[in-house]
Amino acid sequence: MAHRSDSGSPRRALLRRRPVQLWLLFLIGCAIAIQRAHFTADLSAFLPRAPSAQQRLLVDQLREGVISRLIIVAIVGGDAATRAELSHGIAATLRRDLRFVSVNNGEPVTQALDERFVFEHRYLLSPAVTPQRFSAEGLHSALGESLDLLSSSAGLMSKALLPRDPTGEVTAIVGQFDGEAQPASADGVWASRDGKRALLVVQTAGAGSDTDAQESAIAAVRAAFDAAAHGKPTASSCRLLLTGPGVFSVETRDTIKHDVEKLSIISLALIVGLLLLVYRSPLTLALGLVPVASGVAAGLAAVSLAFGTVHGLTLGFGTTLIGEAVDYSIYLFIQSARHDKSEASGDAMRAWIARYWPTIRLGMLTSVCGFASMLFSGFPGLVQLGLYSMVGLAAAAAVTRYVLPHLGTRAPAVRDLSRLGTLLARAADAAGRLRWPFAALMIGAVAALALHRGQLWSHELSSLSPVPASSQALDAALRADVGAPDVRYLVVVSGASEQAALEGAEKIAMRLQPLVDSGTLAGFDSPARYLPSDATQRARLASLPPADVLEARMRSAVANQTIGVKPDVFAPFVADVEKARNAPLLRREDLRGTSMGLAVDALLTERDGQWQAMLSLRAPAKPGAAAPPANETSLDAHAIETAVAGAGVTGALFVDLKKEADDLYVNYVYEDIRLSLAGFAAIVVLLFVALRDPRRVVSTLVPLIAAVLVVTAAFALFHEPLTILHLIGLLLIVAIGSNYALFFNRRNDASSADSTGTSPAARTVAPLTLASLLIANLATVAGFGLLALSHVPMLESFGLTVGPGAILALLFSAILAPRAPHTALSRATTDEPGQRKTA
Repeated sequence: MAHRSDSGSPRRALLRRRPVQLWLLFLIGCAIAIQRAHFTADLSAFLPRAPSAQQRLLVDQLREGVISRLIIVAIVGGDAATRAELSHGIAATLRRDLRFVSVNNGEPVTQALDERFVFEHRYLLSPAVTPQRFSAEGLHSALGESLDLLSSSAGLMSKALLPRDPTGEVTAIVGQFDGEAQPASADGVWASRDGKRALLVVQTAGAGSDTDAQESAIAAVRAAFDAAAHGKPTASSCRLLLTGPGVFSVETRDTIKHDVEKLSIISLALIVGLLLLVYRSPLTLALGLVPVASGVAAGLAAVSLAFGTVHGLTLGFGTTLIGEAVDYSIYLFIQSARHDKSEASGDAMRAWIARYWPTIRLGMLTSVCGFASMLFSGFPGLVQLGLYSMVGLAAAAAVTRYVLPHLGTRAPAVRDLSRLGTLLARAADAAGRLRWPFAALMIGAVAALALHRGQLWSHELSSLSPVPASSQALDAALRADVGAPDVRYLVVVSGASEQAALEGAEKIAMRLQPLVDSGTLAGFDSPARYLPSDATQRARLASLPPADVLEARMRSAVANQTIGVKPDVFAPFVADVEKARNAPLLRREDLRGTSMGLAVDALLTERDGQWQAMLSLRAPAKPGAAAPPANETSLDAHAIETAVAGAGVTGALFVDLKKEADDLYVNYVYEDIRLSLAGFAAIVVLLFVALRDPRRVVSTLVPLIAAVLVVTAAFALFHEPLTILHLIGLLLIVAIGSNYALFFNRRNDASSADSTGTSPAARTVAPLTLASLLIANLATVAGFGLLALSHVPMLESFGLTVGPGAILALLFSAILAPRAPHTALSRATTDEPGQRKTA
């Protein structure tokens, strides 16, 4: 026998080293994958996928649209003159900065250029240029209208333009430009309505989803403010306020980074502190964290390989993985602890594997089923979280089972928890008395859910907004002051070329104009107003008669006017028309430097070879009301859709961005409800396959369902609408709580009968098992519960849901656990082989 043992020793040593070697190779592979990963905090990963054309447009606008590039700057404090001086200084600096495509503060910096551009290209831009207008009758009528203007408030300007523009094309162009009310002015710059803030609106070159570009632009604005205020004593009391999607994205990224770092450190410190109370040596503590580190590495490597980019929120979710992954080593060390040294460490761990590992493995698989539902979410960020958690938990459990038993030759140093276990055993035995209060709590939870069923779910995508309420209020106030563009309603025309998109926009505009005339629309803007299509430009040029014909017609038009004018006065007009007839067509680059060029850049875009022309629509204000916020306006959608369809433009879409956002979100809420139910069904099937006992399956699931009901009812009572993230959290309560319920519903087999003859059929939880469950629960709550302190709603929702839910799952599992005979309590402490009696 001795020979056999000696010869087997090298073999056992080889078998012991092999899992460790494979684990080390696995970690090296994970390190290589993580090193190649790109880490980001771009919240567009948490925008839903867009299945329809309207919804794709919505997501594109949120990521790269003009509204995503606007930063509203406010200067507060000091007096009006000081604020105006700072506004001038900031604007002058930023206009020289290539990170900005426009800087507006009310100064007429482009006015002269705009006026010259409009005047020089009036015959290409004016919608009034038609063959009829340049006939003898048309010229007579147009000249009569221009002469009538001489006696109006615009008479001075009309008199100056009359010799060169008797048909009033400049007036027609200005009239069609959809000018909204300009902000108030004070000392030559834009100011708030109450006069207490100076305002600027800047448009960045970088997209709103490019947080690095937005951060650089924000830094440039702050630097410009500091430079403008330098050396001015009166500016010491002035402050800079910034708002806009880019500002929010940068602030959110920084918040995510700060929360991830802070919560990870606090969570790790709490878990390490808890484990130090349980373990008696730093070595045992280090071994206990090995599965956690392995799980984090495996999760990050999987996300890196699958997506190429790892989101900051995925790292933040890693704090929860610490709390659950550490449970496995807690079970191993505490449940296999040998304080009387009566059994070798290797034998104790083998006994633990044979007796407890199947239960722990089943609990891990239920957690994986819960996280698996996230893989099919319409939110790419949630798919990352699901993959990260599944792989991380599976890796942590595998390392606990196959690696930890081979990393040390001595038994882990664990404090004697038998006294704690005895107290918990007595508490668990008494928990059955709480079944009636538990039933009352369930009735109350169901009643609360029934009373609040109509307000239970949030139906707006904005419910996922990470922007604090104070920031949203400031943004609304500043937008109201500057009259920021309302891009809620759009008509989008797609085309294979720039000209195709412009021609489609012109056809749509012809159908929308009658709606403006009837008051159905307050107005609309189109890129074709500033850059007509080539076909329209050629048609307008063809309407201009040759110089000799025009001169003859003007002589006829001058006759019989109410105000006598000599025909020779209009010689400049005839010369300008002849010049326009021979001029090249207007091109996009001709608009560069004008405010109209900025409008075209915003409304006419090209992406992946496809051109889009966007017509932004303005809803009419309610009678007697000021211009309402964008999210409170409404249009007659049927009238717009009918007009768009009547234009006959293939692929033209009318989009209500807010409605599409909310519809998209609601669709994914229902989808995730179905996915969660599918995940729950997978857990039920898994339990049936593993336990093969319907009563044990029901007794395992009931406390978990109860925990979900109580947490949901609490949200309803506090008027906190549930989002997709709460839904995922509720499923995780089931997935994580199943670990506790399974232990409370384990069947003791023959090996578990103690030396005093306790019946194997008696169902009771051994004291050390109870101690391990309590410590594991505290570790899980330290991981999940801390997320409730996050300023990021996506993390906070998980914390507020799973933290309390995990506690309730453990408590309800104890209350509803099958009762063992009363005599079993005094003998339960021997339920773990080799453990000395303590009760």
